[in-house]
Amino acid sequence: MTRLLLLTLAAGLAAAQQPEVINGKVQSRPVAGSLTAEFHQMEASAVSPLWMAYTFPAVPGQGTMCGIDQHNNVVRLEGQETLVVLFRFENRALDRVRVSSLDCQFDSGGLPFIYLTGVQPPQSVDLLTELVHTWTQTGRKGHFDSLITAIALNRDASADRALEGMMTPSQPDSLREKALFWLASARGASGFAIVKKVLQSDPSDQVREKATFDITVSKEAGAIPALVESARQDHSPHVRSQALFWLAQKAGMQQSPVILQAARRDPDAHVRRQAVFALHQIPKGDGIPLLIQLAKTSTDSEVRKQAIFWLGQSRDPRATAFFEDVLK
Repeated sequence: MTRLLLLTLAAGLAAAQQPEVINGKVQSRPVAGSLTAEFHQMEASAVSPLWMAYTFPAVPGQGTMCGIDQHNNVVRLEGQETLVVLFRFENRALDRVRVSSLDCQFDSGGLPFIYLTGVQPPQSVDLLTELVHTWTQTGRKGHFDSLITAIALNRDASADRALEGMMTPSQPDSLREKALFWLASARGASGFAIVKKVLQSDPSDQVREKATFDITVSKEAGAIPALVESARQDHSPHVRSQALFWLAQKAGMQQSPVILQAARRDPDAHVRRQAVFALHQIPKGDGIPLLIQLAKTSTDSEVRKQAIFWLGQSRDPRATAFFEDVLK
């Protein structure tokens, strides 16, 4: 009886892990060998439209992904442990890719729905990475977002290596920037380490500029210190300016001394002006006293002009009092 009970429970668990499909019949198919080979075989034989899907273990805490049409009105605030990646084939080609929570309800529109079982997480990463690079090499941009999302949200460590591989300078900046965001937002400490390295030494000014934002969405403790280093040391004035802007947005008065120092001492005039703007962007008007200080004491006429301009834009009572005092 114990053996029978275990088999019954196992069967129930397997059924629970299968996507719930309406308006279509699910055909389960085990993957015994290569997922990539299974994918391409199905793609080559898909004369008529069909859907194929499989599940993978998800990075914790990423939320539910059913869009606006939630199944049973349930929103899992702590995220789903299992996600589904879905592929639509038509005319022997990949037509569409989607990533959703397992507890979503799927309407296949009457088309065949093939659910692959036994897919190992590294197999999924390998297949999706191949598809990303294939589309990159052919110059097509479709499916990038869903493919990279499905890689990034895979709990397996192979996803870190795949995303890091997309960050090599030989890859298009558009691909590198998408991978960079997911490394910062979903890959924890390992992803943060890669983003920090990019911020410090990537040869592309455009990618380093993108990293000044992406590193702020990381939950790692070293994110703000890495941004401070960029604001102080990056060789590109534009990257330093962006780092100062995001410091103001994300760290506020805590990092205001760094921003004020840039307004006074950065060797580039553009950066000094942008630092003044960053002070204006500190939430809740907390940067107003620093703008008044610059307007009164800066020896740089452009910095003083910028400080006065942003004080005028603020409509803050302290700025009004400053102007009244000047005009006496």
